Amino acid sequence: MEYTTLGSTGMEVSRIALGCMSFGTSEWREWVLDEDESREIIERAIDLGINFFDTANVYSLGESERVLGNVLAEYDRDEQVVATKVYGEMDDENPNAQGLSRKAIEQELSNSLDRLGMETIDLYQTHRWDYQTPIEETLKALDDAVRRDQVRYVGASSMWAYQFADALHASDRLDLERFQTMQNHYNLLYREEEREMLPLCEREGIGSIPWSPLARGYLARPHEAFDATIRGETDDYARDHPYFEGGGQEINERVEELADDYGVTMAQIALAWLLEQDAVDAPIVGTTSVEHLEDAVEALEIDLSESDQEYLEEPYEPVPVSGHD
Repeated sequence: MEYTTLGSTGMEVSRIALGCMSFGTSEWREWVLDEDESREIIERAIDLGINFFDTANVYSLGESERVLGNVLAEYDRDEQVVATKVYGEMDDENPNAQGLSRKAIEQELSNSLDRLGMETIDLYQTHRWDYQTPIEETLKALDDAVRRDQVRYVGASSMWAYQFADALHASDRLDLERFQTMQNHYNLLYREEEREMLPLCEREGIGSIPWSPLARGYLARPHEAFDATIRGETDDYARDHPYFEGGGQEINERVEELADDYGVTMAQIALAWLLEQDAVDAPIVGTTSVEHLEDAVEALEIDLSESDQEYLEEPYEPVPVSGHD
């Protein structure tokens, strides 16, 4: 396993983070694994040297956090870096069980800590931008959480670059805890983040930990095979993203071609490309099988030539912004 400093925090994380959206209960999403199946993957991740785990309160409505916490309780907590997120709706009958108000953050943070079985969360992230709550209120609530030792670092997820710049400026102006990471939508088929967000992160020393590095599985198999998977059949979110627009299918075909040339899987080529990007600290890889997890870790050993990287990038065309409002 390779490790890197997460942004400018000084904290070391594995270059592959294990995304935990697929752990919890299939009652939430058909492709989600139950606790026993999830445990097998989490334990194998630790064996492989992964020390960075990302979940969210909204994944399986808390079950993902509970499953992750149950497994990690059997290991040395100090060796693991645990990240979770807040924003999504947790109770459709309680309007304060969502968003980024002080009330929502404080009660949802308490609930996440209970489910994870932890006293402190290493990285607490805002899952999306809250248009109903002033960013100053959100930042003050997060700053208080750090001062109470409930959170070590704070991060953010997909938003417009101007919003992230406003948040960083507000933190500096008010002398509040700064966002240290950006968990953004970024992969070979969605590179709009290269225009503003990634340059901003590099300038500000923010760690980038992209979600959906395999385009919700589309970069892991040939174009015509995607619909035959459970995810392809049931995940409407995959269809909402512009992976199939512009040069998407041609990029998919080139990934398949290079995978054959290198003697590796398509997923490994797609991850190898992402790992070559200077702005990226650790892509967040979600999986439902130990085999695919092992493939992801092996992608660290692939050294794509510059010409191969350019070959993969060449068909890309601008697509609509996707992953946030």
